[in-house]
Amino acid sequence: MSSHYPTRRACQQVMVGHVPVGGDAPVVIQSMTNTDTADAAATVAQVLELARAGSEVVRITVNSPEAAAQVATIRQQLDDQGCDVPLVGDFHFNGERLLRDYPDCARALAKYRINPGNVGKGSKGDEKFAYMVKTAAELGKAVRIGVNWGSLDQSLAARLMDENARRSEPWPVEAVMREALIISALESAEKAVALGLLSNQIILSCKVSHVQDLIAVYRSLAARCDWPLHLGLTEAGMGSKGIVASSAALAVLLQEGIGDTIRISLTPEPGAPRDKEVIVAQELLQTMGLRSFTPLVTACPGCGRTTSTFFQELAAQIQQFLREKMPVWRLAYPGVESMNVAVMGCVVNGPGESKLADIGISLPGTGEVPVAPVYVDGEKTVTLKGEQIASEFQTLVEQYVHTRYGEGGSKRRKVIPLKPV
Repeated sequence: MSSHYPTRRACQQVMVGHVPVGGDAPVVIQSMTNTDTADAAATVAQVLELARAGSEVVRITVNSPEAAAQVATIRQQLDDQGCDVPLVGDFHFNGERLLRDYPDCARALAKYRINPGNVGKGSKGDEKFAYMVKTAAELGKAVRIGVNWGSLDQSLAARLMDENARRSEPWPVEAVMREALIISALESAEKAVALGLLSNQIILSCKVSHVQDLIAVYRSLAARCDWPLHLGLTEAGMGSKGIVASSAALAVLLQEGIGDTIRISLTPEPGAPRDKEVIVAQELLQTMGLRSFTPLVTACPGCGRTTSTFFQELAAQIQQFLREKMPVWRLAYPGVESMNVAVMGCVVNGPGESKLADIGISLPGTGEVPVAPVYVDGEKTVTLKGEQIASEFQTLVEQYVHTRYGEGGSKRRKVIPLKPV
């Protein structure tokens, strides 16, 4: 990889089911269902949706006896449908009781998420934390110790506030709260190891709602431990706000080599599919050059030269076409996920961007000759015209994938002669 790409922070590797997290493994994408886990059918359907979109780990809520009773069934139904995505149990308040009363649930999960702030207070909280950790140790399960700003252990926060008041130069309150998050995660992890959990079974997270706080917390946390770190801006929000806020925070940290697994915590639009958070996570990693998932489409934003919406519609069609084809292409055409396709709208940047892409089309802009040259590996190969440009270009893309990435094809850029359609 080129020197301008980030060097990953060195850390231990943790196995979450069959998925490696940390070490030299690629950054892992995870997501979370929003179904009632007691509804096994709905939860299975959503896990399948998320896994098919590319979520490599899926977290489910385990908050009641009814939910815990269905976890093993959910795992079995996923296995029956050929979906081996690891499931993470999200526990708060009563996790030790659910793990004790539903041992099939404890075995079916690949990882337990424990929030130190919600386990309980004092000796009773210590006993509950110990039971969950010892169960994970006995069953060989990974544990994410996930501290959240909104559910921070208040006794720890008060202790650090008192210590800060005695400083000759007290820290700002925000700095003390960030330190409390970090101390909670580190002390809980050390306690887990003392209770018998292996060090390479632990993942940490310290999630907050504001970009600059998240960056500051994770920079400090990364410098003070060698456990893998899960990144996510909690309560990121809805729509463009959630996407922008999450991307702004996570991109800075990932560029610094911090982060081993990520989630984009989007509030879904009413009735919208849950998998958008997976697609955003994939596109974030891919646009940063950290991983490749699906061929990306380069398209111009449009201007007075492109008063027709044809190139916008074609770009959307091609992006959807690529996503729909990827489940098959990923198996048949290794390397196709890194392909770049250009759909441009006028002569200004169209030919240049199309030449830089693996395959690209430069559509006519306002007042331009109604023809669309196609470029393959930097060379003009054919000019399309007429009413069938969209379907003809789609055919050329499919032909290109088969020729370049199929058995015997070269993964290097080369000129492939295509017959005019």
